Parts: sequence; structure tokens; C-alpha cells
Amino acid sequence: MKILVVSDTHRNFSVLDETVKQNPDADVIIHLGDGDNEFRDVSNLHPEKAMVFVGGNCDYGLHKLSQVVTVSGYKIFCCHGHVQNVGMGLERLISDAKKNDCKIALYGHTHVYRTDKINDVFVMNPGSLSSPRNGNPPTYGIIELTSSGEIKMNIVIAGQEPAAAQNGTDEKK
Repeated sequence: MKILVVSDTHRNFSVLDETVKQNPDADVIIHLGDGDNEFRDVSNLHPEKAMVFVGGNCDYGLHKLSQVVTVSGYKIFCCHGHVQNVGMGLERLISDAKKNDCKIALYGHTHVYRTDKINDVFVMNPGSLSSPRNGNPPTYGIIELTSSGEIKMNIVIAGQEPAAAQNGTDEKK
């Protein structure tokens, strides 16, 4: 099972659409906020894809600010991160994930990519597709949930092949 994770597209429809097109084998697409307009447009172009969206601090629609989704038996906590104050640390994010019995926690907001494992929770920030920070290139995340129970998390530079990963976390259930 392949999950495409994006965040902080900030009205850049073309970069989001191109990323979805470059990952035709993604079973699920999760957008972690600050991109409700382009997410809606891409969703309309790809009705065959399972898609999840959580609202960010720059989204003005009526969106859930966090959501728990289950993919291949894994519970995933999805949020933008502004409510969890991720810019000051990941303690609340991890706490919210654990309260919801989630093995994976996804967040955006900081525009800086990260994969990690903290207190038995796999954590990913895919970075930003349209306005990365700290001199980073535009990035997105790929999560692979294997039939053998592995969780593989990688960051991909936008416009490159998904195999061109920046960093990753990999562990069996």
C-alpha cells in the first residue's frame, strides 16, 4: 500500500497535480493542509483515488483540523500541526497520536521535511511542495505499508523520481 503525503501547497495547483500524476500507483493521497482549493481541484480530476484532507491555518473552508484514518490496518493521525504547536516541539502531536492509538503521525505547517520515530510513533512532515523553508527543495512524502508489516517512510524532492529519497524510517510491526 502506497500513501502519497503532501502539505502546504498554498494555491499552487500545478505542483500538486504534477506530484499526483508522478505517483499513479499511490493508493491514498493525504494533504495536510494549507491547500484546500487545489486539493479540491485535484480530487475532482482523480475521483478514483482515496483522498484525505485536513485544514491548515491558511484554509478558510469548514475542514476537520485533525483526522484519524486507517490504511491497511494502521491508524494514522493526520493534522496540519498549528493546533499542536509543532513549531515548538512534537510532544502534543505524539500525545494526540497515542491518545488515538495511532502508529503513524503526519503533520505539516513548518514547511520543513522530517521522518522520525518518536516514542514508538512513526512521524512524518512531508515539507512543502510550493514554499519550502531552510533552503530545502520542494518535497513530499511517500509511505509504504508492506504485506510483511514494514512501514517505510521517505521524503522525495518534487519533480524527481520517487526512488530519490532524502531520508527514511523503516521498521517492521
